[in-house]
Amino acid sequence: MTSTISSTSLSPTTRQVWTRSRGVVLALVLLLAAGITMAALSSGDQHGRLDPRSADRSGSRAVAELLKDRGVSVEPVTTLDDATAAAGPDTTLLVTNPDLLTEHQQRSLRAATESSGGRTVLLGAGPPSVGTLVPGVLTNTPAPVSARAPRCSLPAADRAGTADIGGERYVTDTADVDACYMSDGVPTLVRIRDTGTEAGDTVLLGSPDILYNDRLDQRGNASLALQLLGSRPHLVWYLPSLSDGSAAETGGDSDFLGLIPSGWLWGAFQLFLAAVLAAVWRARRLGPLVAERLPVAIRASESAEGRARLYRKVNARDHAAAALRSATLDRLAPLLGVSPAGAHSPDVLIPAVSARLPDTTLDPRTLLFGPAPTDDAALVRLADQLDALEREVRTS
Repeated sequence: MTSTISSTSLSPTTRQVWTRSRGVVLALVLLLAAGITMAALSSGDQHGRLDPRSADRSGSRAVAELLKDRGVSVEPVTTLDDATAAAGPDTTLLVTNPDLLTEHQQRSLRAATESSGGRTVLLGAGPPSVGTLVPGVLTNTPAPVSARAPRCSLPAADRAGTADIGGERYVTDTADVDACYMSDGVPTLVRIRDTGTEAGDTVLLGSPDILYNDRLDQRGNASLALQLLGSRPHLVWYLPSLSDGSAAETGGDSDFLGLIPSGWLWGAFQLFLAAVLAAVWRARRLGPLVAERLPVAIRASESAEGRARLYRKVNARDHAAAALRSATLDRLAPLLGVSPAGAHSPDVLIPAVSARLPDTTLDPRTLLFGPAPTDDAALVRLADQLDALEREVRTS
């Protein structure tokens, strides 16, 4: 009588895989959708930011057109080479985001402007750049942008009056400095005369809000912007770009990580931490393995027959012969008084077999440690001879 045993698959089905992973997939989809939405919403506000050719709310086309009407030429540039090449006594160099410059770029910009005799205006220069571009100046805690009175002797600020200024605040012990638009006693606008030149100076403006199109017509913003940027007949409007080739010229004292903004490194760390937490959350076994009952009981004969059929299907006579010989060696070792460690060593086992069976017609070395059979008939003969050898050892 043949009994049929239905097999139960332990592999998860497609439905089970989806049930387990749908939470992660949903979280990734929501994260991607939120990122796209935030990028779309912020791109409209930041498009053309401080660009003298942009008419967007955060652009600066309005002040650029007013300067042109007053005879000031406005030249937008995006590379450090173009910016430094234009520096001169008749030029105002406006740097819209000094913190984007690498240390090498900052040193090059400082070398080109400190003795040029022109004016350099730095918008929102923070700790990454102010120490190199304006030595002797330190930053204080940023202040919110609000309407502030000048309260200083700088003619441009005095004529402009109240303006929307805030952002970075600057502290310096340098002599001959105009400090304006105070926030808790610390200025948000500082004018420093360059040493070695009578007409050259550097202006630190804590925030760029007075240059935005949507703020230019408020309070004294337009007056202050025109006076700061229109003191020379030429205005070079420098928009630093990460694609500028000079950013890669580190001068040998920086590495690749030094070119990566700190925000990106922090974001990468957060992603790594999130991946670790997700791995811990999804882990199924955090302790020792748990013994589980098999869904069916399979007899040893059936398991051996199934493995034999697999060997035959792929013509794996060498594996089949090795399995037969290994099992025979394991059974012969205790009968011959050989340790399990020496059971698979011909130098140990063969002498023990020869001592037990001095007159056997079988060759123990060839049977137990010989080459693999070349065909199925040889494999069957090997199995029969191994069985005969084991019987002789047991009955000797």
